[in-house]
Amino acid sequence: MDRIAVLVVDDEESVRTFLAELLGNAGYQVRCASSGAQALEMLGGGSFDAVLLDVVMPEMSGLEVLRQYRSSGGTAPVIVLSALAGADDAVRAMKMGASDYLAKPFGNDELEDVLARALGTRAPARQASVPALARAEAPSVLELNEARVLISTSPAMRRARALVERIADTDVPVLLLGESGTGKEVIAREIHARSQRRNKPFIKVNCAALPGELLESELFGHERGAFTGATAEKPGKFELADQGTIFLDEIGEMAIRLQAKLLQVLQDEEFFRVGGKKSVRVDSRVVVATNRDLEKEIALGNFREDLYYRLNVVAIRLPPLRERMEDVVPLTDHFLKKYGKHYIHGVSELPSEVLKAFTEYDWPGNVRELENMVRRLCVLKDPTLVLDELKDGRTPASAPSLPTAYAGDDGLPPPARAPEPEPVRPPPGSSLQVLEMPPRGGAPVPPPVTELSFNQVAPRYNNPFDIPQPPPPPPSVPVGEMSLKDIGKRAAMLAEREAILAMLQRTAWNKRKAAGKLRISYKALLYKIKECGIVDPRASAEF
Repeated sequence: MDRIAVLVVDDEESVRTFLAELLGNAGYQVRCASSGAQALEMLGGGSFDAVLLDVVMPEMSGLEVLRQYRSSGGTAPVIVLSALAGADDAVRAMKMGASDYLAKPFGNDELEDVLARALGTRAPARQASVPALARAEAPSVLELNEARVLISTSPAMRRARALVERIADTDVPVLLLGESGTGKEVIAREIHARSQRRNKPFIKVNCAALPGELLESELFGHERGAFTGATAEKPGKFELADQGTIFLDEIGEMAIRLQAKLLQVLQDEEFFRVGGKKSVRVDSRVVVATNRDLEKEIALGNFREDLYYRLNVVAIRLPPLRERMEDVVPLTDHFLKKYGKHYIHGVSELPSEVLKAFTEYDWPGNVRELENMVRRLCVLKDPTLVLDELKDGRTPASAPSLPTAYAGDDGLPPPARAPEPEPVRPPPGSSLQVLEMPPRGGAPVPPPVTELSFNQVAPRYNNPFDIPQPPPPPPSVPVGEMSLKDIGKRAAMLAEREAILAMLQRTAWNKRKAAGKLRISYKALLYKIKECGIVDPRASAEF
């Protein structure tokens, strides 16, 4: 099979050399042009599958190259590269037919993703030359392009596919929910590919990758001189996604201040660049994704409730891989075919014991972890190394006590199952009574009614409400009943419980005062008290 031919157009020799080496090592056939005129000559006399085009070049700009290439009937995807192009140039490039826009400097993975997306937009007659992924023959395949597919035979993913087909051609916002690695970005691209905006840009922004100040500039752009280092105006991702789709990944990580600006864009379809005095109007479909429980984040004061309801017009929950184990084998076959083409003498078939281990493993990293594991197999060419790794970290997928993030039919997490705590006995000679912890789900068992004298309170308590709480259960759990990630979450919750309890005792159980000292909202504190199972002793103590 012929390799993909990529033309790199840049007036800087160092950039051409770097890209030629990078793409050549990735399996592409690379040719370079140092000027716009040379690029047009090469494009007219040769066949290229993609073009990486710098915007700022002497004599003939990248935009002029793009215009002439499209006017002559050129159809290859063009990815625009620039560090200095103004907002208008970037937007014009996208509207003139550029497949994507990449700002310098960029990472290797970012370039690989953008190039894979651009190659996937080609006509079907040319898709056979794409070496990235072969089309998988699976019972159910959601295909975005040749670089990304979502393979599934499970009923849950079939329902997700049906919902995608129903809402893709509408312009309603979509909220994608699920753990990391379950395929939220794949679904977002499928929504775009099936919509009327399919021929317009698809722009992805990872909200967790940048701090708030930089994320605001990335989303909404900035004017020249808006801040130190802003030497030129820059278009935001919303502008680049005009008429297309913008995908906001990890939306739960966005700062509250930026959430207000995002809400304005959703409501009014306009915004101000950083340092700008003139509003910018855009028409972008918004798809967001998160692995967080946004309702819980609202209670904690970390996410705006009005933004949540604006985004949650249509919600699609993607189950973790451990809840659709029937997909492990077809996914494994698919990734073996994919990476078998990248690595010479790679693994073409897995031994039965490795495949059995795959079907028994818990896959906390979901499909992404499975893909990386198969890739490692193709590189190492020794299944026993991966088998040993799986045996060391295996959690049987069939274990009934395994906690799952989206186990219920409604997609909500199940209630935590924790060991019953032992009650703390009061010091000898104290008249304090202990509130016995009831069986799970029952009401507190009241102590025998006795007279409580303030003078008899043990010296180690500073006020009559410092009645000892039952200690939190230990963070350790039996092996095989809880994943390492869940153990970490539980340990964090226990630490929060102790801190909240100590502050409540210091403030004589004045919750508003305790919330202020803990620097959280009153509503968030009430939620935490309930979540941690903290009991207010004044509600049960007899005087």
